[in-house]
Amino acid sequence: MKMKEKEKNQEEVVTKVKEVIDKLRPYLQNDGGDVQFKRFENGVVYVKLIGACSNCPMATMTLQDGIENALINEVPEVIKVVGEE
Repeated sequence: MKMKEKEKNQEEVVTKVKEVIDKLRPYLQNDGGDVQFKRFENGVVYVKLIGACSNCPMATMTLQDGIENALINEVPEVIKVVGEE
């Protein structure tokens, strides 16, 4: 029973994370980039920056100041955001 509850909570968090990412997406797309949700594990959201965002000198700032701050503020379970290839 506990495991099912944990999985349900995990799914709810992932849904919230994806909703926040979807709100941010138009801003990234305006600059020719995008962000792709990879997974959520132990409070950490793993994303991939794509398009112009993948090799932009501001990518780290976009990840931390934009995406990470938004997710931490809107989804209490999120403690960090990590960019992956």
